[in-house]
Amino acid sequence: MGNNLQEITTEEFENQVTNSDKPVVVDFYSTECPPCEALAPKLDTIAEKFSGEVKFVKIFRQNNKDLAQRLGVSSSPTLLFFSGGKEVTPRLTGGIRKKTIYNHLSKLVSEEVFDEINIPPVKTRRSFDVIIVGAGPGGLSAGLYAAQAKLKTVIVDQAMPGGQVSTTHLISNYPGTGKPVHGYELMHQMSGQVVDAGAEIIPAVDITSVECNLKNNQHEVTIDDETTLTAPVIIFATGAQPRLLNVTGEKEYQGKGISYCATCDGKYYEGRQLIVIGGGNSAVEESIFLTRFASKITMVHQFDYLQANKTAQETLLANEKIEILWSSEPRKFEKNSEGKMLVTLENLKTHELQTISADGIFIFIGMAPNGKIIPDEVVRNQWGYIITNEAMETSIPGVYAVGDIREKAIRQAITAASDGCIAAVQAERYVESIHKNKLAEHSKESANKTGLGQAAVA
Repeated sequence: MGNNLQEITTEEFENQVTNSDKPVVVDFYSTECPPCEALAPKLDTIAEKFSGEVKFVKIFRQNNKDLAQRLGVSSSPTLLFFSGGKEVTPRLTGGIRKKTIYNHLSKLVSEEVFDEINIPPVKTRRSFDVIIVGAGPGGLSAGLYAAQAKLKTVIVDQAMPGGQVSTTHLISNYPGTGKPVHGYELMHQMSGQVVDAGAEIIPAVDITSVECNLKNNQHEVTIDDETTLTAPVIIFATGAQPRLLNVTGEKEYQGKGISYCATCDGKYYEGRQLIVIGGGNSAVEESIFLTRFASKITMVHQFDYLQANKTAQETLLANEKIEILWSSEPRKFEKNSEGKMLVTLENLKTHELQTISADGIFIFIGMAPNGKIIPDEVVRNQWGYIITNEAMETSIPGVYAVGDIREKAIRQAITAASDGCIAAVQAERYVESIHKNKLAEHSKESANKTGLGQAAVA
């Protein structure tokens, strides 16, 4: 944490924020929170630039729960923007982009001051053999194999390395670990191994554009709207993100009572009652984890049976803290005057409606492909997953896809790592073929010149 970003506590809040003579940006953060880790370096950079005009403070949610509750902060990270002791812009939560922070800061200072501080950076270009977009198990595996093949490799991610695995409490089926390990621990070890092999990892950046199939066999990825990376090979390992229910009130209460990450937010519900939506592997495993904190969990599932692995089902069904409402789906989310979350449920067999309440709601109904930054030229199926062959090749030469972004039957950390291995080996062969073609063309040009020279002498 830089000198321009000050850590404060509940006791200091009034003096440092409410009574401040400068606008203040407040960052509520947590441990074991990948979005918090991704935000930290961005905020350090921005705080340094705006240090003369705006105050930046951080508040650790675990040690300041009463303040967070009083302010209605129920997700990490959450950015609040104060001026004159009052919030003046909407809050930012979850995966927060640098550009969005700048947009909010433009409301805290005058246009003249903002333009003077926010001078566009000098744009640069860097060339590589392989660009990997995404640093989950698929991207890191690809990076490891590519780097060990002596390809100049860079991995970029809008968050910190690890992907979904970083927010998984325990992983018990990854070969070689010997025992169940924390997801963040496994990905930390994998990241270190990739860097040791020679790959460069650039985390927590805004990927502002991606262009495929440009001339001269070069693809481009621009980060933070200032640095353009070029390479003949690009491997998409962008993974997936939590699928939304698209029910009334869901978006309104995201980060304000509705969460999609048990590891990130479960610790704030000590002794509280929770509702979990879903009945697959994620819902079952995360519900078991949440019983460490919650006094009671009500699971809501659309079927009359669970869809998780049998071992997890047995553990859940034996837990006295967990109750299941079968054959039911949410129809509306609300919050009452006491801060309780309300869920209107429909029984899918009787079509009767009922409303249940809890202190928080966690939604685990599967994942959706994280492909917004991927160009439309890359062919996908009707659900948005990239179509590849067994060599991980997409519809564009030199462009590969691995892991959960790819159309496939099984999505696990181990299958993503396998995809990454295959893509990197194929990428090595592709880069080698380009080099051979260039040498052949160069030899042909040299031969032609030699022939022309001999003809002129004759």
